[in-house]
Amino acid sequence: MNNNDIIRRIRYIFDFDDSKMIAIFAAAGYDASREQISKLLKKEDDPDYKQCSDTVLAIFLNGLINDKRGKKQGSQPEPEKHLTNNIIFTKLKIALNLKADETLTILNRANFNISKHELSAFFRKPTHKNYRVCQDQVLRNFIKGMQFKYRGSK
Repeated sequence: MNNNDIIRRIRYIFDFDDSKMIAIFAAAGYDASREQISKLLKKEDDPDYKQCSDTVLAIFLNGLINDKRGKKQGSQPEPEKHLTNNIIFTKLKIALNLKADETLTILNRANFNISKHELSAFFRKPTHKNYRVCQDQVLRNFIKGMQFKYRGSK
């Protein structure tokens, strides 16, 4: 999945308007303009389209965590310069305050079934022997399940 698709889908799922998107970026300490956000949300074939970098997506996801869960005490985490599907999945899980069973239920809503052990492998450190790389299909189905949960089955 590309970063622009992820931002577009999250915006749709939670029905965020431009002001809310600006507030989410601001929650992570990033000053985003309405024009910048508009360019990130455009389709690839639009001349005003701007590719969303990993750092910008990380800032957005950190802002989403701060918006949904509240800012944690102390210094805020630095946005990652390189994101993997595992990191994106973890940040979404944290933002929504999901436990393993709730995460599996969301995946099941998208007709994607995995075991609790397979799921936990995505959230381990890459150096752990049971770590598993999160493929695009898993992340796509998780976001699709989020849409069914938070937007309904439209």
